Order: sequence, then C-alpha cells, then structure tokens
Amino acid sequence: MKIIPGPASKQLGEEVAELLGVEAVTLVFKTYPDGESYVRLEGTVQNEEVAIVQTTSPPQDTRLIQLALIADAAKRHGAERITVVVPYLAYARQDKVFLQGEAISTGVVARMLRAAGVDSLITVNVHQEKVLAKFPFPAKTVSAIPLLAEYFKQKGVDKAFALAPDDGALWLAEEAKKVLGGGCGCLEKHRDLHTGQITMEKKTLDVGGKTVIIFDDVISTGGTIALAAKIMRELGAGKVYVACVHPLLIGDAEKRILEVGVEEIVGTDSVPSRVSKVSLAPLLSRELTR
Repeated sequence: MKIIPGPASKQLGEEVAELLGVEAVTLVFKTYPDGESYVRLEGTVQNEEVAIVQTTSPPQDTRLIQLALIADAAKRHGAERITVVVPYLAYARQDKVFLQGEAISTGVVARMLRAAGVDSLITVNVHQEKVLAKFPFPAKTVSAIPLLAEYFKQKGVDKAFALAPDDGALWLAEEAKKVLGGGCGCLEKHRDLHTGQITMEKKTLDVGGKTVIIFDDVISTGGTIALAAKIMRELGAGKVYVACVHPLLIGDAEKRILEVGVEEIVGTDSVPSRVSKVSLAPLLSRELTR
C-alpha cells in the first residue's frame, strides 16, 4: 500500500503513512491564475493499492476536484485499487429531495468519484450514515467521538456529562459516555427548512454543578452549539466544553461559542484549524489495515 496525502490533508496523510510504515507519495499541485487545479504524482503507484487522504472541507468544490484529479492520476498510472480517505465528506447532507427542484448532492459526488476511478471510500462521522449505502462502491464511516472523549479524559475532565444538541445526535453523547463514565442526554432542536432558523427547547437535565461536554459531528456557524451552551449555563452547569469532529467554524463561530461561557472548543484534524487538537491518524491507519 502507498498513501497519497492530498493538498488539504498533507500532514494527516503523512502521519497515516508513518503509522502504517508505508511510502507517502509526493504530490505536486498548484492553482492556475484562472482558478483551475493541477496535480501530478511524483512517485510510482504501478500495481499498488493506493489510499488518497484528502478532506473536502471549505473550499469544498476545489478540494473535491483535487480529489477526483488525484484519483484519476493514480488510476491512469497503474494503481490497482484506490481508496479515498475523506475525513470530512462535503455535500453529504442531502440524500433526498426536500423541496421541489432540488438536486441530490450526495449522489452527484459519489458518481463523480466513481468516474474518477475510486474503488472505495472511508469517511469520518458522516452526518447521515445511510447516504453511504447509495454509493456505487463500498463506502463506510468511522467515529472519532471516542478519540475526542479520550482527549478530555486525559486532561482530567472525567465523569463529565455528555450532551448532544438534538436527539438525532444522541448516539454521539452515548458513545462519549462510554469513555467518560458520566451521564448523557440531549436537547430538542428544530430547524426551518426555508430559513434555516434554529429553535431549541430547554429540557430538564441533571447538570447542576457538573462539567458538561457538548458533542457534535459538525460545527459550522456555531449557532446551535452556542444556544446549547447557553441553556447548559442556565441549568446550572459548572464548566461547559465543546467537542466536534469537523470544526468548520465559519466566520465568527468560534467567538460566538466562547462568548457564552464555553471553556474550550476541541476538534479533530478532519478540518485543519486552530482548535484541531485531536489527530485522526490512529483511527484512519487502523481502518486501512482492516
């Protein structure tokens, strides 16, 4: 096996290669003045099983095209099998038509990757696991929640209450609870399909005086998490932390969250950022050897 670290996940890809004890193929890439992407493999992949590590966080379109170009280059130069390791999978939220006239973005991405020569895909905490069942090649998601929970446990933040911002994400809190050993629960969230406006109902949760860690898969604008943290403070929580797999943190999201009294925001390097304190390399290297 050989690893090709993509432009968006160069450090992570190199860490995965190091853990596996395999070669990291050097990739030359650039952006032309008109915005088009260029990639070229410097190492050989002839008759090799190849894993391309490339996240597709913003700018999503550029990183998706880079991923497809890398896969095409590997296939054209003799790679026997291509697995794409996409820590953050863009366009994975829409697997059906909600409003008349919409596209199904997940299907478009899947078909594009298949056309580029991809044989299988590994992603991390995709928003809806069921979307992967419709891919035209084997696709699976793995969870980084235990890694995030372990980060806090190692810091001495043990027996914390794990909170999910809504019932759909309750399983994240339940997964964290297995590591932290505290309680868990969720809030009730509603989103307007047309405006995107979020409302959240305050539920009676036994968090008085306790340390609370809010777990979520993605933090984008931070509105949901900030509201959840505010509710925790109103319910008497001691300290409130935030943990997420994909810290997109668009605009002033980080500031918005910290302003409501959150002690720390912790994310993984699925999306390289200031808060990306947990590496996915151990998790991804294990998956590639299964």
